[in-house]
Amino acid sequence: MKQIIKKIILKTKPFEIINITENINEILSKSNVSQGLVNLSVLHTSCSLMIQENADNSVMLDIKDFLDKIAPEKEYYHNSEGPDDMPAHLKSLLTQTNLTISVKKNILVLGTWQGIFLLEHRNASKQREVFFHLIGE
Repeated sequence: MKQIIKKIILKTKPFEIINITENINEILSKSNVSQGLVNLSVLHTSCSLMIQENADNSVMLDIKDFLDKIAPEKEYYHNSEGPDDMPAHLKSLLTQTNLTISVKKNILVLGTWQGIFLLEHRNASKQREVFFHLIGE
């Protein structure tokens, strides 16, 4: 049994959705782990992770529009960091901060059209950290 823990540091743009599939695959390819599980964790409350369509960029536009509709900038009780603060927390609540993905033959087990994405929910550039934890053999 082998464990590998790495930190992936990403610089985001406001409201950006970043495809991080290749970042994950790069670490995985160097691991020499044939089968196991990868856990990805983002330790922030105003960004999130998702597995989603990886072939058509218009999907990301629709996801952004959807999240903006259900968590718009408006008056909230919590607004200590600006009008995008609470909507960012709500969007993170509705998505995920952890993903676990199977590894088989040193490859992520994802569907043909699936990719892994980081969603930046704030209206500012940020430095985000994604923790990669691989357990396998």
